[in-house]
Amino acid sequence: MESVLTRRVTTWGIRSLKPEDREALHLLLVETGVFRQDEVLIAMELIDTVLDRLDQRDYIIYLYDDGGEVAGYYCIGPTPATQGTFDLYWIAVKPSMQGKGIGRALNAHAEDLIRSKNGRLVVAETSSQPKYEKTRQFYLSNGYSELARIHDYYRIGDDLVVYGKYLT
Repeated sequence: MESVLTRRVTTWGIRSLKPEDREALHLLLVETGVFRQDEVLIAMELIDTVLDRLDQRDYIIYLYDDGGEVAGYYCIGPTPATQGTFDLYWIAVKPSMQGKGIGRALNAHAEDLIRSKNGRLVVAETSSQPKYEKTRQFYLSNGYSELARIHDYYRIGDDLVVYGKYLT
């Protein structure tokens, strides 16, 4: 039987991005302790693109709102020059809220949204660094497979790990 917490996390709280969420998302990205400053700036650039250019179709952002507190978010977008492939650019959960099913709920929401847009494949890229171990395990536990690894991609000793999931 599904618990109340699980039911609440999987069905309640996911909403689209609002301008007033910007600072909370910045803080969330910094609080994770995983992303370098330049990575946070890239994430914020995508957030600003969604907030400032309402006509753009490259990035879609949803977040998990836990009673007025931004607990996590994702950013996806259709991969240019493909048919039905989407990139999962960012998915992050506030450290104090991790392990409660929020990341899983956000990922499921993203997959449903991608399916609704005739998407068939989700691709997510991450680093091989030890601090990304939980991220890599998250992808595997959510049905993604490691599709590729490019050694020394980001820098010497830091591989690019590409995960994918076919949505059928």
